[in-house]
Amino acid sequence: MTSSLRRREFITLLGGAAAAWPRAARAQQRAMPVVGFLHAESPDGSADMLAAFHEGLKQLGFVEGQNVAIEYRWANDQYDQLPALAADLVRRRVAVIAASGTPAPLAAKAATTTIPIVFLSTAFDPVQIGLVASFNRPGGNVTGISSMSVELSGKLLQWLHELVPGATRFAMLHNPTGAGSQSIIAEAQAAARTLGLQLLVLNASTESDFEPAFATLVQQQAAALYVTANLLFLNRHQQIVALAARHRMPTIYANHEAVAAGGLMSYGSPRADNYRLIGTYTGRILKGEKPADLPVQQATKVELHINMKTAKTLGITFPITLLGRADEVIE
Repeated sequence: MTSSLRRREFITLLGGAAAAWPRAARAQQRAMPVVGFLHAESPDGSADMLAAFHEGLKQLGFVEGQNVAIEYRWANDQYDQLPALAADLVRRRVAVIAASGTPAPLAAKAATTTIPIVFLSTAFDPVQIGLVASFNRPGGNVTGISSMSVELSGKLLQWLHELVPGATRFAMLHNPTGAGSQSIIAEAQAAARTLGLQLLVLNASTESDFEPAFATLVQQQAAALYVTANLLFLNRHQQIVALAARHRMPTIYANHEAVAAGGLMSYGSPRADNYRLIGTYTGRILKGEKPADLPVQQATKVELHINMKTAKTLGITFPITLLGRADEVIE
């Protein structure tokens, strides 16, 4: 074989390898699993939540941009957009859908029976609304985290009663359109009967209902207010905190963000912890586990937060028993 022929063969092989390299790189890039992140809220103010989700993924060895990609879909509180957003993730053939914000898991489940779904329940019973067959054996393609919002309803009312022990009429701000809303009402009313209280249920399904609701509780001479766990209230906690301050109304919330914004007190499961759990479950599914084999986890950590600045403004003195149990006291 002549030297010129060998040179041509070498150049041909080199060219073929160079052409194959981009194809191999593209194949490797396509092999990176994609997670669909579906949320009913907006990305504004969600940095801590997303950081916790990424941390949960990292615990299983997944880092966005390195060995996993994430497609984010935010409904920006427009719940009617969720079915289309979920369908888009299904069309993109994501490996897992992480869905949070009460309507999002339902939209995801309606969109697919094969792609694994990991949900976070904020104010609904996942069994009651048909997301899973049971907590221990979810069945199907869905599993997730339950934040115990329904179970904590009675406890929030109890904390509020300890703060205002001489009062008998309390109010509850509630979104009747939320999944599991009747369960929350039933739990709170049962607690009110046990404590010998009258419970005034105030419905608010949009932000425009807040002002009339506060006007009603003042008119009905309610001594204190319990704001239930609901996305509408979580997203609009600053408006509710401002109304409570204007009407000098002692108020307890289900999310500590309200206390950081000037609310009086809160009792609930930290959202960051729950999103970290969603991340770990998503990572486990990416590693090959099936949703049907992963029991629905119930958040076990709950925290009591108290804002003493707001208490002083309202002229409220917290009992030592409450202060001693607080996980955080803002001075």
